[in-house]
Amino acid sequence: MKCKTKREIQDPQPTFNAVGAAVTRGTCAECGTAVYRIGKTPAHEGMTPPPKASREKGAARSGKLVIVESPAKARTVGRFLGKGYTVKASVGHIRDLLRSQLSVDVENDFEPKYRVPNEKKDVVKELKQLAKAHAEIYLATDPDREGEAISWHLMEAAAIDPKLAHRVVFHEITEHAIGEAFANPRAINMDLVNAQQARRILDRLVGYSISPILWEKVRSRLSAGRVQSVALRLIVEREREIEAFIAVEYWSIGAELRPQNEKQTFITKLVKIDDKDPELGSEEFVKPILVDMEKADYVVSRVKRGERRRKPSAPFITSTLQQEASRKLGFTAKRTMGLAQGLYEGQDVGEGGATGLITYMRTDSTNIAEVALDEVRKFIVQRYGNDFLPETPVEYKKKVAGAQEAHEAIRPTSV
Repeated sequence: MKCKTKREIQDPQPTFNAVGAAVTRGTCAECGTAVYRIGKTPAHEGMTPPPKASREKGAARSGKLVIVESPAKARTVGRFLGKGYTVKASVGHIRDLLRSQLSVDVENDFEPKYRVPNEKKDVVKELKQLAKAHAEIYLATDPDREGEAISWHLMEAAAIDPKLAHRVVFHEITEHAIGEAFANPRAINMDLVNAQQARRILDRLVGYSISPILWEKVRSRLSAGRVQSVALRLIVEREREIEAFIAVEYWSIGAELRPQNEKQTFITKLVKIDDKDPELGSEEFVKPILVDMEKADYVVSRVKRGERRRKPSAPFITSTLQQEASRKLGFTAKRTMGLAQGLYEGQDVGEGGATGLITYMRTDSTNIAEVALDEVRKFIVQRYGNDFLPETPVEYKKKVAGAQEAHEAIRPTSV
């Protein structure tokens, strides 16, 4: 029984209750019953309250969570990782600049303002819950600036504990490449993230400023951007050069000849008349020459023989892949990249499930991995013999300024 009247406490004992609040315990000086009073007193000075017990309850973390961009990539990666791994897809970017405003604080070091789009909120919610439940989180997005930025945005939006997060990169989705990547995780490369952010901010600053002018002056809903605006200027300048070009009449003369007692012909070109360059500026100059040539006999006075060596074409990078697909197959760049994406993320070729068939298709590097070079050289020896194997692999200098040389060219994952 406790004393219900506020009387003097005998033998007061300052302490703290279960939730850390200051209280005083003792007995009533008159009736001897227990006294319990809440409130801080001078006697509590210098005393340290106990740490508050966490109210958050949940199961202990376990297992490994892997996050990639696409469901197709998730299926292929999951097949190689096997049990113990949960592989989920972010389905592309999960945060972006606000659509309704510039979303870049120009006055504050161009600070971007990001938000999770409505269509991605459920994805982020699921990934956040999964991240809380797993002991290790592996961010396995693509090995470029965009992929690095997606991993960083996942860390931020899904509130992933940095102590549990690992960044893994692979340029091909094969068992060997994935094993190497997971054996050598690293931290997120903020230089790549910042490079992507700078590009995104420039896109927004240029597009947000120019697009409304296009809508007013040309046609509504046209877009302008960091790359396409410059490309359009180059096209316009070239077209103006073509329009300003003054055509000059010029002729060239060739002859199809056949040696005596031979069936095969060859084509020649007139380059000199009496050791002088011929004047072929109009038809009236050309006709007399043709008459003389039709009556003339021809003699091969000298044969010059030589040897020419030519390197094979460099391995594909993104731009050359698109150019060749357009030239030979008539594909648009969009169709080419869509097909390449499917080959990279994995196709079922009858080996127990999907496997990646080409390396990452967004690259500006012509480098080839040592493992791939060794495999190709062994294949050449086995199929064609040592006579067709060069002493050293052919190397190609980078042609693209600022190329990411750590990347590989586009190649088959196996021969």
